[in-house]
Amino acid sequence: MAKTITVGKNSSITSIKKAIELAQDNDVIQVEKGTYKETDIFINKPLTLIGKNATIDGDNKGEIFIIKADDVTIQDFKIINVGTSYIKDYAAIRVRESKNFTIKNNVIADLFFGIYLEKSKNGKVLNNKIYGKAKNEFNSGNGIQLWYCNNIEIKNNYVEKVRDGIYLEFSNYCTIDNNISRDNVRYGLHFMFSNNDVVTNSSYISNGAGVAIMFSKFMTMTNNTFSHNWGSAAYGVLLKEVNDTSITYNTFKANTTAINIEGSNRVEYLHNDFISNGWAINSRGANYQNTIKNNNFLNNSFDLLYQGQLNQNSFDNNYWSNYAGYDLDKDGIGDVPHRPIKLFSYIVNKTPESIIFLRSLFVDIIDFSEKVSPVFTPDNLLDSKPFIKQIKHDNNK
Repeated sequence: MAKTITVGKNSSITSIKKAIELAQDNDVIQVEKGTYKETDIFINKPLTLIGKNATIDGDNKGEIFIIKADDVTIQDFKIINVGTSYIKDYAAIRVRESKNFTIKNNVIADLFFGIYLEKSKNGKVLNNKIYGKAKNEFNSGNGIQLWYCNNIEIKNNYVEKVRDGIYLEFSNYCTIDNNISRDNVRYGLHFMFSNNDVVTNSSYISNGAGVAIMFSKFMTMTNNTFSHNWGSAAYGVLLKEVNDTSITYNTFKANTTAINIEGSNRVEYLHNDFISNGWAINSRGANYQNTIKNNNFLNNSFDLLYQGQLNQNSFDNNYWSNYAGYDLDKDGIGDVPHRPIKLFSYIVNKTPESIIFLRSLFVDIIDFSEKVSPVFTPDNLLDSKPFIKQIKHDNNK
């Protein structure tokens, strides 16, 4: 029968390592209030560890918890002063080749890596708060990292000021829901070679770039907010070599570029709001059979930058705040097609300093000329059925 082992300054057991050594499978280890200077706490049996106002101080010497067993829970700890190493990726909590684990309600500060999962599956990372102090990406680690993992639930976490807030590499069928990732040096969320992951109800704010998805497929992103990701290489979402993916009911607000796309095919961009971005969409080439439909493009400096003379993508049935057409038959659809590309967007892309002429009459003239007689953009790159009124989105999808 499982029992509870108490660790405390006034207890017969004063170290977490000793408690683990004495514990049997499925026991509960309860760590009482106090600060415990321990590193390399190795968990090799199914246990539940619960902190009661307990702080684990790594004293900048190395990793704190290392899990290599199934059915382990670590919850309610404050973990500080993880060691920094450029040879080993020291983490506050590392899970190695394990399944059915739960990491929840922990606060991690002064970290190198926060929660690091490797070759693990069927786990939960819930309600953790991770506070880094990263200044650049070369001397910092990631808040939550997955490497060769499957079926992981990452929910209700807060991550700030690390390299990548959440990073997944070769990790499939994961759910990332209701997280806040902000003020991170590189990406709020980063996927590499990962498939069938779902990102919902999350916010990516003021990062080097919001979310990067690279060399991945069958991804879903719904009901997320990407805002204030500003900088010369800052995006709300970056897609590189991404296929068969759905991006729906998201809000992109006040980013340098809302979505930057390269080499991505059969991606659906549906029911999104693009509000006050520099560029709403920058299509950098080799993007085919994508659908951009039922989106609102509201007061962006440029709605679309499209590089390439061939368009095999659909841009119909969107609302464009700068559409200058009319609707004589009152069916809610503009009677003349809308060309979303301004010639001036090409000039700014090549010569950023020219942005100071954005509101000038000269710019209006060259943009008008491109709409009347397209030279730099494909003839068929237009919205043939633009909405006259802003689309109301039901974001409970």
